[in-house]
Amino acid sequence: MGTAGRSVRESLLDAAADLLVERGYRGVRMRDVADAAGVSRQTVYNEFGGKWGLARAVVIRDNDRYLDGIDRVLSEHDDLYSAVTAAVLYTLEMSADDPLTKAVLTGAGGDELLPLLTTRAEPVLFTASARLAEHALARWPHLGRDAIVEITDAAVRLTMSHIMLPSAPPARVAHVIARMVTSYTGAPEPGAREKPVAAADGRL
Repeated sequence: MGTAGRSVRESLLDAAADLLVERGYRGVRMRDVADAAGVSRQTVYNEFGGKWGLARAVVIRDNDRYLDGIDRVLSEHDDLYSAVTAAVLYTLEMSADDPLTKAVLTGAGGDELLPLLTTRAEPVLFTASARLAEHALARWPHLGRDAIVEITDAAVRLTMSHIMLPSAPPARVAHVIARMVTSYTGAPEPGAREKPVAAADGRL
C-alpha cells in the first residue's frame, strides 16, 4: 500500500526508524510499526521476518544513505588524500548528529542493536567497503584493485571504530586515515615534496 507514493517497505522502515529513535529497541513493537505505516502486523512480519530483521533493514538503509553522501563528497576531490579526508570527516560528523546512530550506540536497548555495527555488521561493512572500493577504482584505476579493496576495507572498519569510540577530533582522525590509505596505495599526499638530496660536499 504505502503512503504519499512510498512503498510499503519504505513506509515501514520510516516508521521503525522513528520508533527506534523514540523508544529504543526494547520499546518497539511490531504492532506499533504496523499501525504507524497503516498496514497489518502480519505485513511487517512478511516483509522483515521479525523485529531483528526490521531493525537490521533500518540500519542498512541508513548506511546506504550515508554512502550516497560519501559518493558525492568523494566526487568533489581529484586527489585520493583529499577525497578520503573529506569522506571520513563527513562520516564522523554525520554520525555524531544522526539520531538513529545514537539510538544504536547509546539508546534504550542499545545492547541489542550494537551488534549491527560490531559482531553482526557484515552487511554494513561489506556494502560500504565494496561500494567505496568501486568508486575509488573508477576514479583512480592506476592504484590497482587489490590494494584499493584491501585498504578500503581497513579504512571503513577504522572509521566505524571511531564512530563507536571516538579517540580524537574528527579532523585529526580523517587525516590519519587518509595518510594510511595513500601510504598503502602509493598515492601522493597534496603538497608532498621529495626529500632533498645531499650535495657532494654534504650540504643540502
